[in-house]
Amino acid sequence: MALDQGLIDWVAEALAADGSVTHRRMMGGATLYLDGTVFAIVDGDGSLWFKSDAESDAAWDAADCARFTYERGDGTVASMNYRRAPADCYDDGQALREWALLGVAAGRRAPVKKKRKNV
Repeated sequence: MALDQGLIDWVAEALAADGSVTHRRMMGGATLYLDGTVFAIVDGDGSLWFKSDAESDAAWDAADCARFTYERGDGTVASMNYRRAPADCYDDGQALREWALLGVAAGRRAPVKKKRKNV
């Protein structure tokens, strides 16, 4: 499926006062960054998922936002620390901003991954 550029533009517009939203394509979707901090992904189906962590899980649970899951090659199901954006994020810029900033905060708390050296 094609990348939902309109959704990415909507997120960038909602967060314009907070910084610059950029993205990197991955597996039919995109990873979203706010000033270099990973905070969301857009999957190949055009769904928006915000980064979460143990500190923010209670807010996501209270809003009944599902955890991002996927099927591995061996048939087992795995999950990642991303939560489905609440429905109002798609048409309410203020709601989108509030939930996105929760994802940004989780992204800032995440440990920095070291880059591998090529041998």
